[in-house]
Amino acid sequence: MTVAIQQQIQHIFYTEGRLLALQKGTRIPLDDELAHHIAYIHKGHVQLTQQTLGGKELTVRICSEAGLIGDITLFAQTSTSPFSATALTTVELYVLPKTVMELRMQQQPDAMIEYMQWLQLENLKHQSLLRDLVLHGKKGALFSTLIRLANTYGQPQPCGSIFIDLALTNTELANLCGTSREMINRMLNDLKKHHIISFDKGYITVHELEQLKHAIDCENCPIAVCRID
Repeated sequence: MTVAIQQQIQHIFYTEGRLLALQKGTRIPLDDELAHHIAYIHKGHVQLTQQTLGGKELTVRICSEAGLIGDITLFAQTSTSPFSATALTTVELYVLPKTVMELRMQQQPDAMIEYMQWLQLENLKHQSLLRDLVLHGKKGALFSTLIRLANTYGQPQPCGSIFIDLALTNTELANLCGTSREMINRMLNDLKKHHIISFDKGYITVHELEQLKHAIDCENCPIAVCRID
């Protein structure tokens, strides 16, 4: 696994899955047409969001290539996916009924082990993110999100900065942090004023990653855990 899915599970999707190509901004019907299906992201980025009863939207994850979305809890009777999914870029998915994946897991113990390893890693990522949100408030949520984006989509620059190669609006960033766009605007401008980050047309460059880490008492988790996908 890059941090996601290894060759055996990938092979199951490639040989038995249905390829689905989607344009940027397209809603992915996890809660109706693709209910009780698992989707493997072959190309692109997918945003998973959850909406409260009051209408507030929270982005749970931004999933990348080699990630899984949909009804991922095998061998359990679950309801439809609690998340809404949207293609952030052009996306290609391999979609497979959950029942088919369960059958292949029974036939291929090595693939089952891979799947369990992936689920355990997902749990660690969620626990780590929850810790940051609870302990450090809105500012900590932004700093943690920037660190995770840098670990996931960062491209090191010769000057030592890290360019995050994923364009996000301030609204999308606010949804990732569970706060308002206005608050994100203020915090981003403050970070820019102190030369910790810079941004242009939705792309963020982190100049002082260590300062962000220090501000949230970063425990230097493995990169595989400190990610946004």
